Amino acid sequence: MNRKLIRPTLAEVRERNEREAQQRRNPPTDQNRKRVPPEQTHAESFYYKKQMDNRTPMVIVLQDGEELRGSIEWYDRACIKLHRSEGPNLLVLKHNIKYMYKADEGDDNDDNNDEMSEE
Repeated sequence: MNRKLIRPTLAEVRERNEREAQQRRNPPTDQNRKRVPPEQTHAESFYYKKQMDNRTPMVIVLQDGEELRGSIEWYDRACIKLHRSEGPNLLVLKHNIKYMYKADEGDDNDDNNDEMSEE
C-alpha cells in the first residue's frame, strides 16, 4: 500500500500566501458590532487611592446600619483598613459595606437640615 504524496504547486502556494497576507492587512470589520466592555475599569482603585492620598475623613455605613468614621489607610480586593483617631484601627470586609461617603459631605447636609428646621 504505497501512498503518493501530493504537493501543491508553487503557484498554489503563492496564491494561498497572498490571500493570507491580504487578510492580515485588511481584516474583516463589522461596524455594527459593539465592543465588549473591559472587565476591570479601575474606578474603585482610583477612588480609594485618591481618598488615601488626601487622607479624606470617610464615613462607612455597614449592612446593619452601623457607621464607622476614619480615613482609609490601605485596601485590597476584599477589605479596607480604616484608620480611626477615636478607637482602634479596623479591617472592614468590603462585602459588609453598604455604602461610604466623605465625612464632610454628610456633615454639610446635616447642617443644612438643622438650619431649615430652626426657621
